[in-house]
Amino acid sequence: MQYKKIGVIGSGSWATAMIKMLTDNTVEKTILWWVRKEEDRDYILEYKHNPSYLSAVEIKLSPDQISTTALSIIQASDIVILNTPAAYLKAALKDVQPSDFKGKIIVSAIKGIVPDENLIVGEYLMKFFDVDLADIVVVGGPCHAEEVSLEKLSYLTLASKDVKHAGLIAEHLQNRYINTIISTDILGVEYGAVLKNIYALAGGICHGLGFGDNFQAVLVSNAIREMECCVEVIDPQQRNINDSAYLGDLLVTAYSQFSRNRTFGNMIGKGYSVQSAQLEMNMVAEGYYASACIQRIIQEYKLNMPICEAVYKILYQQKSALQTIKVLADSLT
Repeated sequence: MQYKKIGVIGSGSWATAMIKMLTDNTVEKTILWWVRKEEDRDYILEYKHNPSYLSAVEIKLSPDQISTTALSIIQASDIVILNTPAAYLKAALKDVQPSDFKGKIIVSAIKGIVPDENLIVGEYLMKFFDVDLADIVVVGGPCHAEEVSLEKLSYLTLASKDVKHAGLIAEHLQNRYINTIISTDILGVEYGAVLKNIYALAGGICHGLGFGDNFQAVLVSNAIREMECCVEVIDPQQRNINDSAYLGDLLVTAYSQFSRNRTFGNMIGKGYSVQSAQLEMNMVAEGYYASACIQRIIQEYKLNMPICEAVYKILYQQKSALQTIKVLADSLT
């Protein structure tokens, strides 16, 4: 198979950034895009911009390249890039059968956990769609969609058990402002991408409460050690937690002005309810859904993850953010 037809499933900011990366890459390919709303598809075709996300990005696709039917995009593609929020993945794939994924490379650019099943996307694809682990590529960072739209130098980590698959996806995405890193630590990269959103949310809560940079530095240094313990228990292997896919992605998500998880946490720290913060942002903060899922993993593996547990208490048990963070602060080293 030539793997020349690439379908992107999702139409948010990260999916729009992915379309830009693919378009600005010079390797010959056909790009196909699933856009959920008919009115958004019509707008994109007429004005060459996504009306809701990264509206400055010029989209150079023709009518036969954009569809509101996910199944048709998947069936026509050799490479499928899944790029919806994790909570909406099941709805996007509701008409898809395991046979529709057969023989394709499936790329997860989703940095979250499928809520009902409490599975990272790779595990969900293997369990419900019979996708072989070797046919899955996970996209990690550090990379924010907003900086991609501005063509600022960014880095993607492509993780797969099959380095040829990871290398192929890298060839299709790299361009003058995108550098790529190849990894075989598919579970570590995917769990790291999930956890860093929770830690960024914790950082945002602390900022909203008025804690300063000194405390944030201690929080993040504890977070990377917490992440290392978690991924080592779930998938023990040799990895350097200080690599860009783990520490780098954590740092950019915890500190960047573009981090929606940090923004969401900041609103919670300032006193917003979860519902009001979600309504005002009009975007999904993956760390919110991931927090509940990781809490179940903490209990299953009997892990010591005080930062993740503090976030869970604030978001799901309505504990006082200030009192919870004060208790957490006393446990950090």
